[in-house]
Amino acid sequence: MDSLFIPEDSPASEGSPRSNEPLAARMRPNSLEEIAGQQHILAEGKLLRRAIEADRFTSLIFYGPPGTGKTTLANVIARTTGSRFESLNGVESNVAEIRGKIEAARTFAKLRDQTTVLFIDEIHRFNKAQQDTLLPHLEHGTVRFIGATTHNPYFYVNSPLVSRSQVFQLEPLAKEDLLPLLERAIHDKERGFGEIKIVAEKEALEHIAEKADGDARKALTALELAILTSPPIDGAVTLDLSIAEESIQQKAVLYDSDGDQHYDTISAFIKSIRGSDPDAALYWLAKMLHAGEDPRFIARRLVISASEDIGLADSSALQVAMAAQQAFEFIGMPEGRIPLAHATVHLATSPKSNSAYAALGAAEADIAQGATLPVPLHLRTRFRKELAEGSGADKAAMNYLYSHDYDGNFTPQAYLSEGRTYYTPSENGMEKRIKERIEHWKKQFKETASPK
Repeated sequence: MDSLFIPEDSPASEGSPRSNEPLAARMRPNSLEEIAGQQHILAEGKLLRRAIEADRFTSLIFYGPPGTGKTTLANVIARTTGSRFESLNGVESNVAEIRGKIEAARTFAKLRDQTTVLFIDEIHRFNKAQQDTLLPHLEHGTVRFIGATTHNPYFYVNSPLVSRSQVFQLEPLAKEDLLPLLERAIHDKERGFGEIKIVAEKEALEHIAEKADGDARKALTALELAILTSPPIDGAVTLDLSIAEESIQQKAVLYDSDGDQHYDTISAFIKSIRGSDPDAALYWLAKMLHAGEDPRFIARRLVISASEDIGLADSSALQVAMAAQQAFEFIGMPEGRIPLAHATVHLATSPKSNSAYAALGAAEADIAQGATLPVPLHLRTRFRKELAEGSGADKAAMNYLYSHDYDGNFTPQAYLSEGRTYYTPSENGMEKRIKERIEHWKKQFKETASPK
């Protein structure tokens, strides 16, 4: 058995943590060195690390999934810089509380020459008026503001507040970041379970670290549950894989219905289809369905992808996507996921072309830049032609050639007052035949049309 053994003189029954706080709260880091992960912003030489150590920061916003250390980092910053730490919650707090904290900060600055870190958790929950209340005090440096949010602040926090803040994204913790944290919690006599004799199997700790899904709070809570509910045998608590599996059970899917995970996952889904990887596309589809994403939203994106990414290379893709959308509406869930999977695999394995989409974009760009072309005389309505005749226009220029009167139902004729090319067919799938047809028509422009 590959295990980690922590010797201790006193038996488990005589030792217990020194606080009734949850283990996750007791194990909050006290210094930058204790913070798990986030080396992309906290490693030596990184901007945030330099700003904290030099005590040269004003306003910060941290965003990332739960359990990645946003609140912890704010506490450590206050401790490192010798500042007072005041906190509010975006769900519970109001303007009066904000002003009260700011007045207290002003008083401490005058009487004790001490700065205050005002930490606001879930800052995206504040309405515009609440967020705007902070702005003048940030301008004057009354408080050092630190906001935390699980939502992308560029979408969910007012622009004036974001523009006055440095924004840092915290990433989910890797398994390699969580394992040392779990071991430290077992060893630590002051804040963890160091006063208890514990035999922890390596496989058990790895299971907790993996199933925590990057969330330090979840990992520590599972460890606490496993240890406190396991009776000691011969004076030691044994933490094996079966106990670890019970303590954390099923890995929760990290997903929010209106935040970064929602947008990132659908982006990965569409890009996997575009990249012709059916396995990846099915995985992201399964994740969205498992997390409770609206299947109608998924169906709409499939219809868009069918035209945007497959297009004329396989026009049946649009038919399949529309059929999947209709099938879902007809049968609902859970069976409705089957036609969605059908359409996903069809689109992912279809030849790809965005030529029609790109051609429309090119035409729209010309119009946006002022290239408004007049309708050629021979394409106008009868009434407009009669007006043109009265003005002395060239009658030959008004002679519309009816395509069905000519061989192959085609005759060379201008349909734009300027010769412009927007659509360039690819050679993928069925579009190769379209390209050949267009090239044939272009050759006919060099020949004299002959009526039937």
